[in-house]
Amino acid sequence: MKLEEKKLETKHIFKGKIIDLDVETVLLPDGQKATREIVRHHGAVGIICLTTDDKLVLVKQWRQPLGKAVLEIPAGKIEPGEKDSLKTAMRELNEEVRLSADHFEYIASFYTSPGFADEKMFLYLAEGLSPVKHSLPRDNGEFLNIFELSLDQVDEEVKKGTICDSKTLMAIWYWKMKRIRE
Repeated sequence: MKLEEKKLETKHIFKGKIIDLDVETVLLPDGQKATREIVRHHGAVGIICLTTDDKLVLVKQWRQPLGKAVLEIPAGKIEPGEKDSLKTAMRELNEEVRLSADHFEYIASFYTSPGFADEKMFLYLAEGLSPVKHSLPRDNGEFLNIFELSLDQVDEEVKKGTICDSKTLMAIWYWKMKRIRE
């Protein structure tokens, strides 16, 4: 069966600082029409920061959609015009946790929620961490607490639901696989 949907019409509903919202009318493979609500996003990066004593650097911040503070890997959006996701990862590492890294390794890219959004995230490993000499300003309204947690501590936070987002769970799984390979 052919799966492709043909776009018939796009209505731009909302243009924001982080996302845009489109409503598309599509023609389904069976000839019927359907409506798709699509969140447009410039993309983002996530950084798996591992310390020399094998701890994961995490930020704790309030997430209004969830109504609670959660622990996440450092991450941030790719700004319009930024072409190199590695440079974005370096910038976000500085902005969020005030660190630089001797070594970055691209791990993977993935779509965060392809059922309704086109956001693509690029995941990097950062090692050889050191404090930055010149810190970049954080985004307006961004308040963070920084933690370095062992794998056992991270597993406890997952069980408690404090770590609950997909990029951080992927980072933890990568970290566990990396430890097995070493």
